[in-house]
Amino acid sequence: MSKLLAIVGMTGSGKSIVTDELVKKGFNFLRFGQITLDIVKERSLEPTEENEKKIREDVRKEHGMGAFAILNIPKIESLLEKGGVIGDGLYSWSEYKILKERYGKNLVVIAVYAPPETRYKRLEERKLKKEDKALRNRPFDRESAKSRDFAEIENIEKGGPIVMADYLIKNTKDLEYIKKQLEEILEEIKI
Repeated sequence: MSKLLAIVGMTGSGKSIVTDELVKKGFNFLRFGQITLDIVKERSLEPTEENEKKIREDVRKEHGMGAFAILNIPKIESLLEKGGVIGDGLYSWSEYKILKERYGKNLVVIAVYAPPETRYKRLEERKLKKEDKALRNRPFDRESAKSRDFAEIENIEKGGPIVMADYLIKNTKDLEYIKKQLEEILEEIKI
């Protein structure tokens, strides 16, 4: 069976950078949180932290804390038939447990870390690009980013998957530093 590499980390940590590098290596792409943005669009809402937070929490109220894993499993299964899958943005402890139970050793969790101040600065400096239709790399002001951090830690169990990650990539330098760490991980897991 092909591997599912799930990327975890706080907003602005560099998950998209790591994910993009894995896509270049041939991994099939899945974004766990795309469900939230799809609902934002369906409801003709602005993609603000306030709207997204409400939807994330509503989806979890309806489907439980493992909602984004459960709702994405059909997509994951379909992509695994084609090869390795990179799942961008695994969030909750419940989601982690569901995926771990289903995929066992074929689930590899990679945490991407950057200190809060580094992340907040990056998020403030981000520019939304027209070609970013999925809103993967949208800007956040410092207060919105901090509010999101607290909500994700307190309300959606985000810390668990980060702490239980199989590997850690430190995003504190440049792209080459990230690539080097990623190559070491892929070599170790034989991909």
